[in-house]
Amino acid sequence: MNQERIYQVLLGPHVSEKASMVGEKGQVVFKVASDATKPEIKKAVEQLFNVTVEGVQVLNRKGKLKRTARGFGKRNDLRKAYVKLAEGQDIDFLDVE
Repeated sequence: MNQERIYQVLLGPHVSEKASMVGEKGQVVFKVASDATKPEIKKAVEQLFNVTVEGVQVLNRKGKLKRTARGFGKRNDLRKAYVKLAEGQDIDFLDVE
């Protein structure tokens, strides 16, 4: 996988209360592209962060339909990937050097 595709697959970390709870169990949550596959996500995380990935679970969240002053609007759809890391490995997003 080339370096350009890695940055197209992984859009960024997903920070939420649930993401921090699963982080204690050795999982990391990423926002991913809508056309990303599980093998692509696995390769991208392994190459970008130098870790070993045991498994990937993907979730598609549909955007909510919201009422606005001008009628109805729709929020964007979101695709998340729950990445299970190997025992003893960790990705620290706050490690700034």
